[in-house]
Amino acid sequence: MASTILPVAELRQLLTAVSDHGAQHLLEVEADLNQTTFLLNGAIEKLSDSFMAIHETVTAQQQEIDVLLSSADVPDTDRQSILALREKISVEVNAAVTGLQFQDMTSQLIARVIKRVSGLRESLAELATHGEGMAPEHEHEEIVRLLEEMSASLNLRNDALKGGLIKSVGQQDMSSGDIELF
Repeated sequence: MASTILPVAELRQLLTAVSDHGAQHLLEVEADLNQTTFLLNGAIEKLSDSFMAIHETVTAQQQEIDVLLSSADVPDTDRQSILALREKISVEVNAAVTGLQFQDMTSQLIARVIKRVSGLRESLAELATHGEGMAPEHEHEEIVRLLEEMSASLNLRNDALKGGLIKSVGQQDMSSGDIELF
């Protein structure tokens, strides 16, 4: 029976390259996600501040209108129109501020993506670890065993990652009620 020479060095090199390159790309993805979170938080903070300033200004304006309405002889239909506009403005400003609270949900999603990236990076490190254990002098059966162990380890990591991350994101404590995505 002829002996088959397996390309163990090439397999080890491939596993190491996949691990190294994948890990580097995942570090970049994680950095981009963290930068996205930072930018999102800054933008939401500025928008929230602006909406609150608008709300305060409109409230002050409404108080001035109240003074004018109490001192002037304004027909009841006009008074009701002004009060209806006041209510509509209040509802719209509150809806805009509530809408900005999507930040919490997007932060949850980004945090989950970062966990997935971290789990994938760990899986790639596992590839490199198993790849280092293969020496050219190993018999065919030993190499098959190492590859099966590697596959089982990756499957365990994948299952653990799936179990912890397949959840909906939600926002509680919003004035308009609960929101759930996915």
